[in-house]
Amino acid sequence: MLAYLTGVIFWWGIIYWLIYVTLPGTIILILYLALYFGLFGLVIKIYELRTTNYELLFIPSVWVILEFIRSHLLTGFPWALLGYSQYLNLPVIQIADITGVWGVSFLVMMVNVGLYSVIGYLLSVIGAKRRSPVLILLCLLITLTYGYYKIHRTSNIEHRTPLRVSVIQGNIPQELKWNKSSRDFIMDKYFSLSKEALKDKPRPYTQGRGKPDLIIWPEAALPCVLEEEPSYYEGVKDFVKEAKMPLVFGTVTLRDNLYYNSALLISEKGELLVRYDKLHLVPFGEYIPLRKAFRFLETVVPIGDFSRGREYTVFNLPTTYYLLPTKFSVLICFEDLFPELSRNFVKKGANFLVNITNDAWFKKTSSPYQHLCASVFRAVENRVFLVRAANTGVSGFIAPTGKIVSLVGDKWVENIFISGYKTQEISFTRRGLSFYSCYGDIFIVLCVLFILGSIPLLKKKP
Repeated sequence: MLAYLTGVIFWWGIIYWLIYVTLPGTIILILYLALYFGLFGLVIKIYELRTTNYELLFIPSVWVILEFIRSHLLTGFPWALLGYSQYLNLPVIQIADITGVWGVSFLVMMVNVGLYSVIGYLLSVIGAKRRSPVLILLCLLITLTYGYYKIHRTSNIEHRTPLRVSVIQGNIPQELKWNKSSRDFIMDKYFSLSKEALKDKPRPYTQGRGKPDLIIWPEAALPCVLEEEPSYYEGVKDFVKEAKMPLVFGTVTLRDNLYYNSALLISEKGELLVRYDKLHLVPFGEYIPLRKAFRFLETVVPIGDFSRGREYTVFNLPTTYYLLPTKFSVLICFEDLFPELSRNFVKKGANFLVNITNDAWFKKTSSPYQHLCASVFRAVENRVFLVRAANTGVSGFIAPTGKIVSLVGDKWVENIFISGYKTQEISFTRRGLSFYSCYGDIFIVLCVLFILGSIPLLKKKP
């Protein structure tokens, strides 16, 4: 019960911002997510009644498996994973290109279990045992050694000529987003910011190229359904042809009476090159799982009626600067929370990833920064650049090492609920896929096997 209560407190402190969308839905989600804390506490309670010398590995394995289940059960909610707490600790998170974020969660939990054991022993808590720090120190040494090596290695490997990308942060308030009277204002805002990006001066090491090679607008930047208001789409194409600059932007599309949350790539000639339809929709936000059973939720949360995409789409950007075409894939909204989506895009040939999103729903809270943490790990896991274009922030660029290279910001160093743009050179490696991109969640399998192998070794305490 105490563990469950801890979970309630934890999740309220993490996802409090959902109340700006739905208070009843927030309460339901918190009570559900707290169940994982309760289950973890139950397993540990049973474990404490038995004797074993493997708690430094057993307890972190249980935690990681529960995180993995939470990330997939009922369409999944991989928010605020323990490993995300280390997103600024670059040497530690480099192991994610082997283990995924799960390995970092495991390491954090292992260190905490060790500290708990040591503190309990020093305070002479009944039943506490002093565990040897050798295993923890060894794991930390290996992690840090690998981390510094990969940071150095990734930062110095051969790159192609940098691609200049501009992300546009429109800062459109959610209450104006779908207001018909605001459509012209919204489009003018994106056109104006894009024109500013096009005026960037060339830098010495870009061989005289000042303009970006690609401009990216956020999710649902077009303030209407594309097929229902074709005049706005035509306006976008005219702008692109005049600017002679490829554009990626988010929009709602309609085909065969089905609505999709989509990302489109328009060529510098104003032609549609590629369209991607969002694969992983937000449950109870963009659709209702088991609609007949949960029909009452239509009155609890604002639910759209979208259909999911069917293909892992890779965008091919024609450019004259490279001998090989530039390929990338787009993650819409919270799709960057799901490691399997990113790695599948990279396996299909994406040289870098783009996340377009709209976190304006959640006001000026910690939500967009929590969202940013996930993007850092997708970059490290797949060893690719990740570019973020968010309506209200955080927009910017993340290197393959997980380093946040640059963000859209104002003179007061604010990153959210400001309008602006940022242009950055990103590059692609000539190396192959990372271990995690190739083989996925092998680390989870090892955790499961370890727990199964440990069960026969558990003996009841006398």
